[in-house]
Amino acid sequence: MKRARQETVPEKMRRLRGVIMIICLPIFLVSFVFFLIPRGSLSVDGGGGVLLGRTGGNSKKYAVIFDAGSSGSRVHVFCFDLNLDVQPIGEELELFKQKKPGLSSYAENPEEAANSLLSLLEEAESVVPPELRNLTPVKVGATAGLRALGMESSEKILQAVRDFLRDKSSLKVKPEWVSVLDGTQEGAYQWVTINYLLGNLGKTYADTVGVVDLGGGSVQMAYAISESDAKTAPTIKNGEDTYVKPLYLKGTKYYLYVHSYLHYGLLAARAEILKVDGAAGASCIPGGFHGSYKYNGEEFEASALSPGSSYNKCSEAALKSLKTDQPTCTHMKCTFGGVWNGGGGDGQKKLFVASFFFDRAAEAGFVDPKVPIAKVRPSDFEDAAKRACGLNLEEAQKRFPRVGPGNLPYLCMDLVYQYTLLINGFGLDKGQEITLVKQVKYRDQLVEAAWPLGSAIEVMSSE
Repeated sequence: MKRARQETVPEKMRRLRGVIMIICLPIFLVSFVFFLIPRGSLSVDGGGGVLLGRTGGNSKKYAVIFDAGSSGSRVHVFCFDLNLDVQPIGEELELFKQKKPGLSSYAENPEEAANSLLSLLEEAESVVPPELRNLTPVKVGATAGLRALGMESSEKILQAVRDFLRDKSSLKVKPEWVSVLDGTQEGAYQWVTINYLLGNLGKTYADTVGVVDLGGGSVQMAYAISESDAKTAPTIKNGEDTYVKPLYLKGTKYYLYVHSYLHYGLLAARAEILKVDGAAGASCIPGGFHGSYKYNGEEFEASALSPGSSYNKCSEAALKSLKTDQPTCTHMKCTFGGVWNGGGGDGQKKLFVASFFFDRAAEAGFVDPKVPIAKVRPSDFEDAAKRACGLNLEEAQKRFPRVGPGNLPYLCMDLVYQYTLLINGFGLDKGQEITLVKQVKYRDQLVEAAWPLGSAIEVMSSE
């Protein structure tokens, strides 16, 4: 028998070409679609976290945030990877620089206010790779200092800053990124910052920490509350804001109680205490000091009475300044000034207290200024206040050598106010443990416990 001729490969391909086309066509189409997808796209992972796509082949992205506070201007530069984790900039996890005075000190010269940011801008741009500068957002968040100036004056300064960044900066600028933060934004960003650094985001609200941030012009409180408490939140009288902000973070929905108290930051509170009445306010001033206190364009008499400062009388003045008895809360417990306290709960049990609380504690000597975080109790502020009040200026200088000359006349007042704010304002127990925080350790590095990181996370998530 003759052996059948073996079919060649080309002959087989011709015979099966229909089958081959059916198999290859879908593969080709899928490959073509993937080729067309932009590489800089933003997506959300299965857990609700934001994934940043590569842009121009880079796996890192930067954000520059200016904190334009009442006591000074500060710039923060952050670097993020694709998973929105903070990455080192040199040997540190962020660039942080600051200078005084703040923008509100230039109320009569908006251009000079804007130009005061030049050295900070140059520092920030120097750490951003040149090829990424036009992709790097720069935001300016002004806080209580500009809020207190009024809309007309603050808008002139903000416009001058917008023009300054447009002309002088190589970074990505949008007009809406230069604004006055309302207090609730500031408080919410601070809460996000600290809980992000502690690794709490994505956990239940009971596993997060509450935050009190004492700035120069305002003080913010923020903590996560239960959904049932959020549903019972009252409406703020002016109708312009709410007590509760819903946030979606790391696949978890949080109901954030947040409120900002304008005029109750540490520097503003000095003016409020001195306004209560001349005698009571002066009772906080150490013997030997004769002068005046300037805040937000106003000047207040701040000369000591002949007996010097008095802890008890200063406490009375501080309590009156908080207006804890008016207006009263009609149906829910309040903090002070008729403000709802959020209902308390697990999200408030662990309280992190930042900014001027840490600074005064370090200057008063009951916190090591070299440590980034410390456990204290409100009673520690009371004890320090009792040591400071009653001293004349010379004695106070010897007893508290860490306090600068500009703050020394107000040390008794500041410590009394901080204790009064915690106990009579926010309703804490004097023996309750709280955490004073200046920086938080994140991946064996220290990061400033300030709202700009929360703002950076927001802008990077939306870019």
